[in-house]
Amino acid sequence: MRSAIAIDDENMALEVIKAHASKSPFLELHAVFSDAIQGLEYQRNSPVDLVFLDINMPDISGIDLAAMLPKETLIVFTTAYSDFAVKGFELDALDYLLKPFPLSRFMKACQKAQE
Repeated sequence: MRSAIAIDDENMALEVIKAHASKSPFLELHAVFSDAIQGLEYQRNSPVDLVFLDINMPDISGIDLAAMLPKETLIVFTTAYSDFAVKGFELDALDYLLKPFPLSRFMKACQKAQE
């Protein structure tokens, strides 16, 4: 079982991630954050295996935040922008989900994390 958090400034996106995560038998979503700094602080104090991370956020971009996470943290970018895919994979992201993503695509990313 993989432990996870989600960081996204859009509440609707967080609700989708929570709904999808509740259907995954090998994922435990510990918390969701609409504030990137709070999410980063949580990860530092209570590390999880996997972070679902938006890219375009007001205080700090997901790209910059990903660079601050411990190297062993798995990252799945969840964004509406395909422009950052190459940069995401340069940061060794596990996956890159384009919003709106269906449950099947979310489950594929979770399966990668589990493997």
